[in-house]
Formats: sequence, structure tokens, C-alpha cells
Amino acid sequence: MHNLPHVFIFPLPLQGPVNCMLKLAHLLAHHDIRITFLNTHHIHQRLLAHNNNHFNNYANLRFQTVPDGLPEDNPRTGDQIPNLLESMEIVSAPIFREMVTAVPESETPVTCIIADGIFTFAAGVAAEIGVPLLYFDTVSPCGFWTYLCLPKLIEAGEVPFKDDNMDEMIINAPGMEGIMRRRDLPSFCRAKDLDDPLIKLVLKEDDHIPLAQGLIFNTFQQLEAPILSQMRNICPNIYAVGPLHTHLKTRVLEAETTTSNSIWKEDMTCISWLDSQPLRSVVYVSIGSLAIISKEEFLELWHGLVNSGSRFLWVQRQGSVIGGANNMGFETPLQLAQGTKERGCIVSWAPQQVVLAHPSVGAFFTHSGWNSSLESIVEGKPMICWPYGVDQQVNSRYVGEVWKLGVDMKDMCDRVVIEKMVKEVMESRKDEFLERADHVAKLAKASVSQGGSSFQDLDRLVDDIKSMRIRARAASQLS
Repeated sequence: MHNLPHVFIFPLPLQGPVNCMLKLAHLLAHHDIRITFLNTHHIHQRLLAHNNNHFNNYANLRFQTVPDGLPEDNPRTGDQIPNLLESMEIVSAPIFREMVTAVPESETPVTCIIADGIFTFAAGVAAEIGVPLLYFDTVSPCGFWTYLCLPKLIEAGEVPFKDDNMDEMIINAPGMEGIMRRRDLPSFCRAKDLDDPLIKLVLKEDDHIPLAQGLIFNTFQQLEAPILSQMRNICPNIYAVGPLHTHLKTRVLEAETTTSNSIWKEDMTCISWLDSQPLRSVVYVSIGSLAIISKEEFLELWHGLVNSGSRFLWVQRQGSVIGGANNMGFETPLQLAQGTKERGCIVSWAPQQVVLAHPSVGAFFTHSGWNSSLESIVEGKPMICWPYGVDQQVNSRYVGEVWKLGVDMKDMCDRVVIEKMVKEVMESRKDEFLERADHVAKLAKASVSQGGSSFQDLDRLVDDIKSMRIRARAASQLS
């Protein structure tokens, strides 16, 4: 064990980033690299509660935890992310530093740190102990590139927005010319002034990204080659190793039963329901683990789904409706109750990868989180995108405008529009979207197969970690 390289992995403690980085941790551990995976107490307890079978699969993968500084009753939903990050900077970062710098002599010293890019404090810690730092931003590269373009957008006066014309095209995002409108930029770009906490955090992250010896992304070359090319102007050493959930299944056979990593209890009864539905007849609906919506939006969405006439499997996560309880605080209208009884299935959480792979599912109504988008891409399912925040606005634009894998419904929640878009994807343009989705799915799977671009990038990442070919530049750049 002492002869193995020792990688310390510190994800942003949210469902998506933890899920994604855990998959990378399993892959690296499978290649004889010792991993210390740092979770917050809150996230780790939830993982243990709902995943009791795979944390002990590797002798060289261990978990440690730190407090996130938030009270236990904090919902840790999307609106709480700024508070979470501020709290972690104060409470978690010093403990992380102590863990990495004061490793007992009986243990293998840390030889590489992989941290979420928002953890700018990781650069100083890596420099202090003289080890390479790799930043892993688990958002999409196209989304992350808009983060890196933020200084240029501010300098050019494109951010903050000068008026309410959200369809004005964005000019100062190289590689995205003719694609991005104001409404397609990350949600924090809608802030009225530059003192917004998230704007400040992203600008700080932009300053620290060049201090890393490499960037890891959960994507594949054939999907985002133009953006990855732009990114190399800032950090030449990029590892595009995704889709990680498919990569894990390709390389580690037992991963078939170990790739959920959910912090929510999955209701498997929905699979039996799907088994009884016709081929490609079901719209799978999920707004992810962080998004929160109003009761009005909730009802508009429900009406739109029922009025579309399509079958639907809907994840109604507890706490996702503002002011709503499990019964959402109101009596269900008769039309919705009847339509759901005839064509719908509602669960509190679903095994998403299994659902998207099911032949009865014909489309994914999604919040456009990057993990969800990739899972849909791999399974060849067209998307109806209703983004909530951060990079999701970018992802939904790329799904609709660049990759042609679905439709983009951002900035609206109207039953008429929802009905129209569901019918568009499930009926009038069904063959067009399925053909395109099938093509991109084949590219995704080929990338993680022997000789594929992501397969080769993972091999290179493993080799670099083992041989320490990545040079520790951070110390000199910070001094």
C-alpha cells in the first residue's frame, strides 16, 4: 500500500459532484491508486443510508469526513449553495489543510490532490506540500468555459446586462459566437451588479484555475472538441474522461451495481411500472437534487404533462416545491388526478440510470444538470430542457442549438408550452430527435471503449499520477 500513489479527492458536497467524483475515485482505485475521498458529514451519512453495498469494494479507497458548517436542518437546496460555500471556506478548508499536510508517518503521504475547481484554497495547500493539483469541475466544459469567459464579458460590458433584452447575442465568449444569448449564460450572470457573491466566487475561481497542473472533465472529445480546444489556451493539460458512469461500467465489471451513489432513497417500483408501458412511450420527468420550484410552476408542469397525452414517470423530490409538503399543500385537481391515474407514475426518487436505459422511456424532461444530460446522451434519449441554475442554462442551449438532441424551455413554465414541447419530442419530431440521439450515444460509448478518446485520456491520467509527470507549478506561481 505504501508503494501506491495517494490521491486526495475533495468534491463539492452536492449530489451531482459527489456522484461524479466517486465514479472517478472507483476508476483510479481500480488502477492501483490509493484514494482518500473527503465528504462532508451530512453527505456521507446520506450516502451510507442509501448505498450499503459498494463502499468497501476496494481496499485502497477510504473515506474521511469534515463538517460543512451548516446546521443539520439546512435543506442544502440550490438556493443555499452560496451559504454552503461560504461556510466551507471557514469551517472545512482548515480541516482539509490539516488532513493533507499532517499525514501520520504510518500512512502514505499525499502525492496528488484532485479538488472541485470552486475550492480555490486547494491551490495553496497543494503548493505548501509540493504536490500536483488537478481541478475537476463536474459541470459541463461548455458551461465551465462561460465561467472562464466571465472576466472578458465584464470587461466588454456584456455582464451585468444593461437592459432586459435576454435574446441579445453574446459576443465575447470565444468559440460560442452565434450560439449564446444572454439568457443562455449561467444564472449568476443575471446578477444586477458585480458584488454578487457567486460572481465573486467565479472570478476567484478563474484566477486559480491556471495554477492547476491539469483539468479533468466528465465529457468526451467528440461532443465538446471546440470548447476543449479553447480551454487548452488556459490549461494545456486536459483529461476528458467521460461519460464516467459508462466508463466505469466498461472498465470495472462489478460497476453494474455500484454506480448510483444516490443521497436519496430510490423507489424501484417505478421500474415495474415502466415494464408495463409501450416502447418509447414514457416521458421521464426530474428536476434533479437541488432545484426548487413554486406551487404555480408545479401545477403548470403537471397540467402540461397531462394535457400532452403522453405517459410520464415523474420524480417529485421532497422539498422541491416551495412551501409544499409531500401532498404539496393543496388538493389535487380532478383532471390531474385522473390523467395521472391513467398515464402517470409519481415517485419521490428514481434510479435514474436504470430509468433512462429502459426501452419504455422515450424522452427526458430535465433540469439539464450535467450528470443527467450525459446519462440521457448515453442512452440515446432526447431531452426537453427546463434549466434551473448555474451551468444548466448553457447545457440546455447546447442540447437544443448545437447538439440537436432536444428542445430548450428555459425561462418559462406554461402548460401550453410544456404540452407543445412534449408533443414535439414525443410525436411530431420524434424520429428526427431519436436518430440524432442514437448517433451521439454511439459516439459516447465509443469514446470509453478500448482505443477511444476518453479511454486514452483516463490511461494518461493514471500514468501521470503514477509517474508524477505532471509538474508541480503551483508553488512557483503562488510565491
